[in-house]
Amino acid sequence: MTRRHPSVADPVARVAVLGAGSWGTAFAKVLCDAGCAVTVLARRPEIAAALRVGHNADYLPGVALPDQLDATCEPAEALAGAQVVVLAIPAQRLRENLTDWAPLIGHTATVVSLIKGIELGTDKRMSEIVADVTSLPSGQIAVVSGPNLAREVAAEQPAACVVACAEEDRATWLQDLCKTAYFRPYSNVDVVGCELGGAVKNVIALACGMASGMGFGDNTKATLVTRGLAETARLGAAMGADPLTFAGLAGLGDLAATCMSPLSRNRSFGERLGRGESVAEASVAIRQTAEGVQSCRSVLDLALRHGVEMPITEGVVAVCRDGVPPTHMVEALMTRKMKSE
Repeated sequence: MTRRHPSVADPVARVAVLGAGSWGTAFAKVLCDAGCAVTVLARRPEIAAALRVGHNADYLPGVALPDQLDATCEPAEALAGAQVVVLAIPAQRLRENLTDWAPLIGHTATVVSLIKGIELGTDKRMSEIVADVTSLPSGQIAVVSGPNLAREVAAEQPAACVVACAEEDRATWLQDLCKTAYFRPYSNVDVVGCELGGAVKNVIALACGMASGMGFGDNTKATLVTRGLAETARLGAAMGADPLTFAGLAGLGDLAATCMSPLSRNRSFGERLGRGESVAEASVAIRQTAEGVQSCRSVLDLALRHGVEMPITEGVVAVCRDGVPPTHMVEALMTRKMKSE
């Protein structure tokens, strides 16, 4: 029997977006434009105040936000009556924050992760952390992934995403909940594939950024994108993901946007490394979280655990975590043993 969820014909869906960074704010705008009642949880009072009057200059300068968007610094206020709880914070801070929020989340709520990373130490995907901390069944946990550069979405440039949930009718309900004239969601049941695509693409984008920073051209970057996709698909196959997911929006689509756009934090971070800056210097300059810098180690750990070869990821770990110069990464990749594609 198919479980019924609230529909667009029901009273307006109440959504809490936990996190007021660029993507959390942009997705909150999408949900408002789709007709939801949205409250954003901000860490800083000045950000909450700005959101309530229609802007977020710290993260999306120049973007006008909907008048009906609400914001608060109080978790209990944001989560009161929320049917959908959207997580939009850095991956390495999810467990700690969600532990505080979990008692405030309704037992029938749907929890949606926008986060693209893998937890250090446990090597767990974000949906697995949600399950650990909240004890919600997998059918109430969803992820959103795809080529979704926040500034372009906030500017209402046409874009698409994937909403993945193990419970298919909940995925299609969420799909209806966030569709607008400029934002087109597709549903999927492959949560593993969508999360891996989102996490690994950040690592490959760091490599593409390094290549750009070192002055290499499109041949080099196309090679990294293509072989990076192969790495992602190999790991996905070993972890039970649907191979077709990596040919879609949550795979190739997200990878292409993140590796090629100057709006991508991971690509921009990698570019600074390629120009000779240290990880610490690049972190100060970028100011926002580049998820791949931390998650690259966890992705490589997953690869080692599953016996999967991921040489680009290994090179990014060497640069970001071990201080190896990017030129050494290039040399290591180009002198590997020859093999068939």
